[in-house]
Amino acid sequence: MKKKFGWAVFRRRALVILLLLSQIGFLIFLIIGSSMSFQYISWGLNVLSIIVSVHVLNKKDKAAYKLTWIFLIMMFPIFGGIMYVVFYFQSNPRKLRRLTKQTIDQSRPFFSLSGNSLPSLAASLPEYFPQAYYLQEYADFPIYTHTRTEYFPSGEAFFPRLLEELEKAERYIFMEFFILREGVMLDPILSILEKKAAGGLDVRIIYDDLGCFLSLPPDFSQRLEQRGIKCLVFSPFKPIFSSLQNNRDHRKIISIDGKTAFTGGMNLADEYINAIERFGYWKDAAILITGEAAWSLTLIFLQMWNLKRKKVDAYGSFYPWQNGPCPVESDGFVQPYADSPIDDENVGEHVYIQIINSARNYVYINTPYLVVDDNLLSALTLAAKSGVDVRIITPHRWDKWMVAICSRSYYRQLVSAGVRVYEYTSGFNHSKTFVSDDRVATVGTTNLDFRSLYLHFECGVRLYNSQAVRAVKEDFLKTVPLSHEITLAECARNVFQKIIPDILRIFAPLM
Repeated sequence: MKKKFGWAVFRRRALVILLLLSQIGFLIFLIIGSSMSFQYISWGLNVLSIIVSVHVLNKKDKAAYKLTWIFLIMMFPIFGGIMYVVFYFQSNPRKLRRLTKQTIDQSRPFFSLSGNSLPSLAASLPEYFPQAYYLQEYADFPIYTHTRTEYFPSGEAFFPRLLEELEKAERYIFMEFFILREGVMLDPILSILEKKAAGGLDVRIIYDDLGCFLSLPPDFSQRLEQRGIKCLVFSPFKPIFSSLQNNRDHRKIISIDGKTAFTGGMNLADEYINAIERFGYWKDAAILITGEAAWSLTLIFLQMWNLKRKKVDAYGSFYPWQNGPCPVESDGFVQPYADSPIDDENVGEHVYIQIINSARNYVYINTPYLVVDDNLLSALTLAAKSGVDVRIITPHRWDKWMVAICSRSYYRQLVSAGVRVYEYTSGFNHSKTFVSDDRVATVGTTNLDFRSLYLHFECGVRLYNSQAVRAVKEDFLKTVPLSHEITLAECARNVFQKIIPDILRIFAPLM
């Protein structure tokens, strides 16, 4: 079975790669071909590059993206313009934007079925009112009370609790992940899902096709359907150059009956529970929310599900407290949120910047990647220069060497400003957490890199004065002794050590 599975995965991947290479070969032939009309083609492509440069400069986009494309066009004046056109204009995102807006508009009224808790937060935590107001009134993600929170500092702590909660499901189980891989972690989960589906529960899974490109066979979704599990493969990967291929579903959501929900950095693969070793010990984080706020993550899942379905679910039919209020006692304020590359609102980035800017004593950050734009870089350095204890833990052992080199190119600027940067030496730190001043924290899926912040579908949970805030801080402080602090002397680089990171940093938006 393993050989058959491996061959099925290899065959599909090999075909996709072959088709992509054939497109690259055709473009090269078109540009450097030896036909009589080559000179005219060259002139035309040079003119196209000039037009593209003007378009890029006037486009409403991040300055880093503009710099990257202008640099590419300057380096390759013939090839750069056509690459931009091929990359950005093969597909029209207007239909996707329209469908996304329609789905959000249909679901928006159901987020507030439990009432409005914003006035309560304004009365008890007025310093965080602007943050909560932004997410609720502008981004349409309300704040909730009547919710308990539980933080998991590792996959080993998260996994048994997940199995326990899945067994309790009575109506439905919704799951959305970037990576699935059959093995010690996924197999028992699928067994529970199959049993629950056989018992009449509504069981659904969304997984990203590119995220599972090397881990699942092409017919995996059909296998799930045969087991009674409804399945949606997000954005099936196509062997064509298109900017929409960049927009991946990087979310991790589990909703059980709308009463209980999980999110965080963990996918469903064996390395996340350290059943196998990849890059040493895999350090990750997740959070369980029980009560009203779990309903918000349920709706976020349903938005994605209905985005790809002709028949839209009746959102209100999934609400778990139709016959009375939620009985869960409040554990602070909880505000789940989501981010989409289809709109022009960078919700994940704004959540991070608000936490940094409002910090008075400290901000502690876990992130697997540290490839940030000027906005976040400025916020981090300004907070440190203003006397805030800003600390960041990144991995010492990396999964992507180019991203690692690019991340380290930011160290000198951060450390010089007073930011304390650590590398987790025991393995790979995949956690995505912020915590500040013992009052506010966020746990979610958004990395500190361009892909997570601007290109992927992401989600998270912001916490105010809840039990999990203290747990996130304690986890960070326990990780510090397992990490090496980067000194300014270590950031000093000779010419050869400096030039490669600086070049890679130009291409950071494309990593």
